[in-house]
Amino acid sequence: MISKKVSVGVGGSAATLSVYAFAPEEDAYTRALKPAVVIVPGGGYNHVSPREGEPIALRLLAGGYQAFVLDYSVAPAVYPQALRELAAAVAWVRGHAEELQVDPARVSVAGFSAGGHLACLLGAKWGEPGLAESVGATAADIRPDALCLGYPVVTAGAFAHRGSFETLSGGDDELAQGLSIEELVNDDFPRTFVWHTAEDGSVPVQNSLLLAEALAGAGVPFSLHVFPHGPHGIALANQTTAFKGRAEQVQPQAQAWPEMFAAWERDA
Repeated sequence: MISKKVSVGVGGSAATLSVYAFAPEEDAYTRALKPAVVIVPGGGYNHVSPREGEPIALRLLAGGYQAFVLDYSVAPAVYPQALRELAAAVAWVRGHAEELQVDPARVSVAGFSAGGHLACLLGAKWGEPGLAESVGATAADIRPDALCLGYPVVTAGAFAHRGSFETLSGGDDELAQGLSIEELVNDDFPRTFVWHTAEDGSVPVQNSLLLAEALAGAGVPFSLHVFPHGPHGIALANQTTAFKGRAEQVQPQAQAWPEMFAAWERDA
């Protein structure tokens, strides 16, 4: 197994990408190219949640993916610093595809909570002038082939997680409104897998419903799953990622999401 941490900092930032990748023996079957997932933990743009990093990487690694976890800039950094770092991370994975046995046409980004918002920003803005150039790459280098979103922050409207937008924008309300994902979705947005829980009291399920509506309107392929139970931030929804004493974070139905995503991702 390849396990290392590399710099994907932009403009002197300290952003890093942790690599969790198979390094198989010389064998025709196991040396087949593998899909990759760049994982973007949540944390409201105030911190990077460890529960949504390594545990998810190891689960996806076991499912046949080369996995990467982005530790990106948070407060006091503001938009677009973290977006540039995610773009750099995706470009790094594609640039090292041969070394890591990655299929460069199957590089997904998996984001959770505010990390889901960041993943969506890249999905919406990968082709905008200047973003790829700011990280020394091309638009094709930084474009995700698919998104996997867990209880994502989406809207700056009535169902917003206000703290995420305030922190990302530095308190600039006009900028925050301009980062509302449902208003940014276009027909170049990557195909998207979304899951949420109906009981989420921090980032209401309407965030995912608004995203699905926008994707449908733009003709973007998507798969939406709303599980009935569970609070915000349940990650793998099992005991590995549940906080001590928080039995409600263990949700058997939602535990199926990694396999559901993998089946969907393979069905391109």
